[in-house]
Amino acid sequence: MGSDDILTEDKLIDQFMEEQWADEFLAHLETERRLSPHTVSNYRRDLKGVVEYCRVAGLTDWTSLDAQHVRSWVAKRHRQGIGGRSLARALSALRSFLQYLMRENRLKVNVAKGVRAPKSARKLPEPLDADEMARLLSVSDDSPLAIRDLAMLELMYSSGLRLAELVSLNLGDVDLADGSVPVTGKGGKARIVPVGQYAHDALQRWLKTRVTLANKEELALFVSQQGKRITPRAVQQRFRQWGIKQGLDSRVHPHKLRHAFASHLLESSGDLRAVQELLGHADISTTQIYTHLDFQHLADVYDKAHPRARKK
Repeated sequence: MGSDDILTEDKLIDQFMEEQWADEFLAHLETERRLSPHTVSNYRRDLKGVVEYCRVAGLTDWTSLDAQHVRSWVAKRHRQGIGGRSLARALSALRSFLQYLMRENRLKVNVAKGVRAPKSARKLPEPLDADEMARLLSVSDDSPLAIRDLAMLELMYSSGLRLAELVSLNLGDVDLADGSVPVTGKGGKARIVPVGQYAHDALQRWLKTRVTLANKEELALFVSQQGKRITPRAVQQRFRQWGIKQGLDSRVHPHKLRHAFASHLLESSGDLRAVQELLGHADISTTQIYTHLDFQHLADVYDKAHPRARKK
């Protein structure tokens, strides 16, 4: 296939996307639903995948798409090795888009509504245990960057923040007097999370140090060595380096601290609803994955406490 053929295919895809209202839908996601640029980019990529399938199948617009086409597309992607979670996300994007077209009176039925992705084994997170967290947080370095990193580590573990939530915090967001921080999570959902004493002390120390690094007009709570808002990539790299420096066997990444926050809180309290609120999960089924992490702990308690569990 020559370059002219590739250009023609790209033009067909762009034409299908633009003329059939996909750009309007993506703008709707950004402005009305307030989804992140990363999520909108995923929606665009998933929709383009459907468009490519439709082009090969000889379909000309979204009104010619039916449920059988959707099932065939899912099956083809599954045969190509795409996992259940990725397919579920792509189907969700397609369903949302077709629902938008129905809202705009451009379609009469959402043909993707009844189609489900194949199930895949759900990978359980592997959080750091309490001893590993204590070792990770025992930072004795007094350099400005180490003080900043410890404040980020303590805050993530104390409050269960997502990486994007951490880096988006501004200077006035954290209320140290009240011991809380307002967070805007996925889908623009707002919540307030507590700040523990260790995180409180680490933040106080960082705020005194921040003035030596931050640019004059910078509003970000956490800044880089260049004085600008720290990037997610930089946080990932720093956390990984601290994991190695503190002698942890498993790789440390930001989401692992969120896992640790959830699993340790559940192990101590057993309050699934409270943890759901603190994590900002819209669906409790997302939070329930952490209950599996505590099974060994619960099994140990059972073995020690239940009269019929003890071996004679």
